[in-house]
Amino acid sequence: MISFLARRILAALPVMFLVALIAFSLLYFAPGDPAAVIAGDMAQPADIEAIRETLGLNQPFHVRLGIFLWNTFRGDLGISIFSHKPVTALIAQRLEPTLSLAVLTIIISIAVAVPLGTLAAWRARGLIDRIAMAIGILGFSVPVFIIAYLMIWFLSVKLAWFPVQGYTPLATSWSGWFYNLILPALSLSTVYIALITRITRASVIEVLSQDYIRTARSKGLSEHVVLLRHALRNAAVPIATIVGIGIALLMGGVVVTETVFAIPGLGRLLVDAILQRDYPVIQGVLILLSAIYVAVNLLVDISYAIFDPRIRN
Repeated sequence: MISFLARRILAALPVMFLVALIAFSLLYFAPGDPAAVIAGDMAQPADIEAIRETLGLNQPFHVRLGIFLWNTFRGDLGISIFSHKPVTALIAQRLEPTLSLAVLTIIISIAVAVPLGTLAAWRARGLIDRIAMAIGILGFSVPVFIIAYLMIWFLSVKLAWFPVQGYTPLATSWSGWFYNLILPALSLSTVYIALITRITRASVIEVLSQDYIRTARSKGLSEHVVLLRHALRNAAVPIATIVGIGIALLMGGVVVTETVFAIPGLGRLLVDAILQRDYPVIQGVLILLSAIYVAVNLLVDISYAIFDPRIRN
């Protein structure tokens, strides 16, 4: 198990290097000059050039790339062009809301989708199966921001059950934290519930047709034991895969959801940085999100080894 984990960690290092390289290169070759944005419309060419020299924007590509990679390796993501604060400090301020929203969304999605998909497979072509497929079609068909606005209109404006916008830090109030995040998490979880439900249903249906399931039933095991101990466990690998993919997609959905609900997370920080062409902040957020994705994939690989010991070899 230790050697399996070590191989996965070593395989993740080149991925992070490529992510840092691509993040720097895309922004280097992107149109627009942050120095001109900082200087303003009335600035003279000499003023813009002075700002470029101060920020190091006039250095060759390979020099800037080398400095960026070395600083990133040391954990230094640079200084924000506009706020003049360390990028790591800005990310640290916005990390809790984003992680809170993402974790709560995944918990809701798994708690709803896995049982629903399992029941749909157990009662294939029955009422539960039709309901699950309808939820799947609805989740894939309607964009997240439309669901978010509908929930705001009905649950917040009409019924006044939840706040429209805002975020309460976890350290301030557990109840306030949950109360502010439950509506955004429900909005964001719709597409992931649909995705995980469909994959769970397909995986469990395939497992239920195997010979060892018929053997378990012939031994007189109860149906819930067959479903949980035999069917669901053997269908866990594709389910874990799709959960990992869902977390990767979640990073994009968080940007939209945080904007709709005015949550001060990484999504809002990234959008503001793009509008201002604050390159260090953009690069820092992209690298962090990529690192989270790589870490999630590593956890998914570990779950493979737990569910199927043959993968460890």
